[in-house]
Amino acid sequence: MSAIPRASARLPAADAGRLPSVDRVLLQPEVAHLIERHGRRFVTDAVRGLLQSWREAALRGAPAPAADGPALAQALSARIAARLAPRLRPVFNLTGTVLHTNLGRAALAEPAILAVAQAMRGPVNLEFDLASGTRGDRDTLVEELLCELTGAEAATVVNNNAAAVLLTIAALGARREVLISRGELVEIGGAFRMPEVMASAGARMVEVGTTNRTHAADFSAAIGPKTALVMKVHASNYVVQGFTAAVPETELAELAHAAGLPFAVDLGSGSLVDLAPHGLPREPLPQEALRAGADVVTFSGDKLLGGPQAGIIVGRRDWIAKIRKHPLKRALRASKLVMAALEATLALYRHPEQLAARLPTLRLLTRPQREIHALAEDLAGAVTAAVAGAVPGAAFCVGVEAVSSQIGSGSLPIDMLPSAALVVRPARAGRGAGRQLAALAAALRALPVPVIGRVSEGALVLDLRTLEDAAGFRAQLALLGAGGSDKADA
Repeated sequence: MSAIPRASARLPAADAGRLPSVDRVLLQPEVAHLIERHGRRFVTDAVRGLLQSWREAALRGAPAPAADGPALAQALSARIAARLAPRLRPVFNLTGTVLHTNLGRAALAEPAILAVAQAMRGPVNLEFDLASGTRGDRDTLVEELLCELTGAEAATVVNNNAAAVLLTIAALGARREVLISRGELVEIGGAFRMPEVMASAGARMVEVGTTNRTHAADFSAAIGPKTALVMKVHASNYVVQGFTAAVPETELAELAHAAGLPFAVDLGSGSLVDLAPHGLPREPLPQEALRAGADVVTFSGDKLLGGPQAGIIVGRRDWIAKIRKHPLKRALRASKLVMAALEATLALYRHPEQLAARLPTLRLLTRPQREIHALAEDLAGAVTAAVAGAVPGAAFCVGVEAVSSQIGSGSLPIDMLPSAALVVRPARAGRGAGRQLAALAAALRALPVPVIGRVSEGALVLDLRTLEDAAGFRAQLALLGAGGSDKADA
């Protein structure tokens, strides 16, 4: 059997097959602890993969790796660590978007986290009626709370608001016509479009009015014998300004009811409290839509409500019963973890005077700019020291600047929140500055707990509105430029 090549050697293509065998690697003392910790089969697969990658590199004429005992074991350990690293990881969201869809939207309140943990540990009465000892309905876990908070007669829950809209249309409008203003044919993230939702639900969409102006007479003229549902969609992720007109919910409800039709409203982000007293732009509330005459209202659980990903449907008892009986309801139902988190989140709304302190979403949205600015000043030195050696050959300047955060997730798209950020710019502008910023952003993302900012106008902006764990952030900065991403212990 051939000797293990040294670190200084090069493997010509003809010698690519002279790497140590899998069996020989497994017999090395330095690999023994990896086998003991991770199992022989897993380590054997990792060894095969490592040797194959070295062999392919050698065939391309690349320098031979250090394949002696300690160096090989180190390379193998790093490969195993990478394979075992969880794909879903905590990150620092310094993008300036509070409810960032790509970063998980709302952070849960502590009572919701505890409720989820308890639900995971053992059996729970998800669909079991403790009073009668018979099968129950998981909706009952939150229905009373939702009715209390919104004034609805009944409620049901599915796995997200897109599912709530889909189920509502399928249950109330399948094989018939659903009327909707042309100005409300929204597209949300992932190219999810209202016309496609209508088609998937088996309904025929009828566009009413024009993009910028729709009147009650347009709806009245469109109602016919094949009409099943009148629908209004709140344009939470865009704004049409200028020469515009929309039909108020009260008028749409009267038109629908006069024709014996249900009227549904999709609120999208769906806040349960008036945000104006908290210094935030006002959003329409489910309870207002119901008072205006809506029979069914749908909204999200993980946007402005601040809970888990869920689609909430509230409204009249007869229409909710029809929605609940539809076969799609089972396919779209929420898990016990969602129900546990949602119940705990909704319970916080019974104490509105404490909501801003206890609900992370509202707490972060209402965080004063002066507090964020003070945090930025406190962290400026640590960030300056950390970025100094993060990118070889690059130098950066760090400053504290006023910036604007956004709510995110399609909520209040043009309304910005005054914030403060650590803004990192290349010390020398010009050619190569963009590559330096990209390299710095990549180094921050490669940390054990990735730091995610935004590159904008020739700078890396680290908006601190959503940073509450300053100590944890400092700990990550200490690893920047020092192989922080390689610290994982296999």
